Amino acid sequence: MLLGIDIGGTTISLGLVEGTRIVKMNRVPSFPKDAVLEETIDYLTQRIEEIITPEVKSIGIGVPTLVDVKRGIVYNAMNIASWKEVPLKEILEWHFGIPVSVNNDANCFALGAAARLGEKHDVIAGVTLGTGTGLGIMVGSQLLCGANCGAGEVGSIPYNGKDYESFCSKKFFESNGWMPKDASNAAESGDKEALSFFEEFGRHLGELLSVVMYAYDPGCIVLGGGIANTYKHFKESMNKSLRNSYPYSHVLEKLQIQVMPQEDVALLGASLLN
Repeated sequence: MLLGIDIGGTTISLGLVEGTRIVKMNRVPSFPKDAVLEETIDYLTQRIEEIITPEVKSIGIGVPTLVDVKRGIVYNAMNIASWKEVPLKEILEWHFGIPVSVNNDANCFALGAAARLGEKHDVIAGVTLGTGTGLGIMVGSQLLCGANCGAGEVGSIPYNGKDYESFCSKKFFESNGWMPKDASNAAESGDKEALSFFEEFGRHLGELLSVVMYAYDPGCIVLGGGIANTYKHFKESMNKSLRNSYPYSHVLEKLQIQVMPQEDVALLGASLLN
């Protein structure tokens, strides 16, 4: 039995995992924005104690930031103000007495997506579309983390006077006065403004995916995160934009694009870090 944890800006998901099956999952609110470090650690250990069993052999944790993977140190976690430099692995191993691994949340998503696919691809790119834009890369059976766990930070690449994350995440919706779910409901009702908005979102995402293609040449791209639930509204414009931005049509003909909006994919990947 393994324990996987996905720490997000608004929710922390914890799950007991056997193989690739989640046998139990708890979802709890994330840390209060004004919580000091000690309060966040106490909160996290309490949530772990509520789900862990004696059969759990290891703990894996995904966090939205760069991580010293070998030492399990978290640096400047997004949406967790007090997490500037946190030796999370050391703290939790001392508390629970079992191995703990820590990695970036998008890397965990890519690892979980690869496990769910069960297919062999030389390179899989897992793109998360949520509060931010994340990218994890699987090369064969291994995560490509880079020297500082930052190999997939394409959301921070400058784009349109800002960065890709500003146009390919929840930020894009909020800056235009929408919430993703509300925009999706409006599009379902045929609202022309919402449909046009999703068309624009897909165009930007296609541009981002062309960067992913140039940088990593994946055989499969998996889209995850909450916005992936709205895939049907931006699929066409995304594919058109990708074809316009990436000139190697014979490569795109072979490219597989999968959608995994399920909340437990990154949690599964986190559990497989050890």
